[in-house]
Amino acid sequence: MNAMMRRAVIGSLAVTMALSVAACGKAGDNKSDSSKDKSIGLLLPENATTRYEKFDRPLIEAKIKSLCSDCKIEYANAAGDPAKQAQQVSSMITKGVKVLILDPQDAVGIKASVQAAVDKGIKVVAYDRFAQGPVSAYVSYDNEKVGELQGQALLDAMGAKATPTANVVMINGDDADPNAAQFKAGAHKALDGKVKIAYEQSGLWKDTVANQKVTAAITQLGAKNIAGVYSANDGMAGGIATALKGAGINVPLTGQDAELAGVQRILADQQTSTVYKAFKPEADATAEIAVKLLNGEDVKSVADITATSGSGTTVPAKLLPAVSVTKANIKDTVVKDQLYTVAQICTADYAAACKAAGIQ
Repeated sequence: MNAMMRRAVIGSLAVTMALSVAACGKAGDNKSDSSKDKSIGLLLPENATTRYEKFDRPLIEAKIKSLCSDCKIEYANAAGDPAKQAQQVSSMITKGVKVLILDPQDAVGIKASVQAAVDKGIKVVAYDRFAQGPVSAYVSYDNEKVGELQGQALLDAMGAKATPTANVVMINGDDADPNAAQFKAGAHKALDGKVKIAYEQSGLWKDTVANQKVTAAITQLGAKNIAGVYSANDGMAGGIATALKGAGINVPLTGQDAELAGVQRILADQQTSTVYKAFKPEADATAEIAVKLLNGEDVKSVADITATSGSGTTVPAKLLPAVSVTKANIKDTVVKDQLYTVAQICTADYAAACKAAGIQ
């Protein structure tokens, strides 16, 4: 082989090697790009209820990261505004998330947004509230049972005063939240026929609205004629407790979510019960389902039953149990599960009440 031919062969080999390196680089780039596809969106409905920012968000994010260390999490909170949440879904679509965990502020109104996300190939997991539309899975609690627990706790606290003529005020959640209807149905199942529902209104999950509604009920019925108050959650129970105290009324009052303030009111005899729905199992199950959907895996190992939304969509679901909490079992529920430390509950204002309840 002469020198000219050798130079031609070497040149050809160099070009081939360069192309091979370029091709390898391109494959590596594709792998890098695919890692960017591991994006999960998380949309929560509001921040007036303390659970969402304090528990739900950090628990879900931590579980996702433990299952998928290179997953990217996009987060937004609707702050109680359905229109804002619809915009946030659009933003998640634009950002290219592959799975969207959605706790809807308005479960019916969000249907078109869910459809838009699914049309772009996004898998949607309905979290805590059952969003309408073609969701892939749903994780929550047995919400009608929660309402039954609340109603029964109210009857238990009323004791002998729970008679068919005893006036009970009911302050329900926001009608845009499908859970609110289930809580209400469960509560009525427990209460109807055993007490008289003398006044019933929605408090919109807001303490200020609940305060106004109960104030109106006191005016309408008379302070001495109210035997108990059903509040669908602890946030509203705070506003209700203020209204009752202002009117000199001390009657059984329910709640839900085991908020710290609610637990403290129970110790101080300003509220008689709440419902503890352990946030971690709900958050963990949702994160597991989201990662399985991301990886194209079957979710039925986690979502072990089915549930049907208000729009008729039947999907794999996980419905968790809840427990009624009174002064008698605070220590064995929220304290035992380390939802709150004794120090968090038993601040100076509640130290004596904690000691009396055996929480030390």
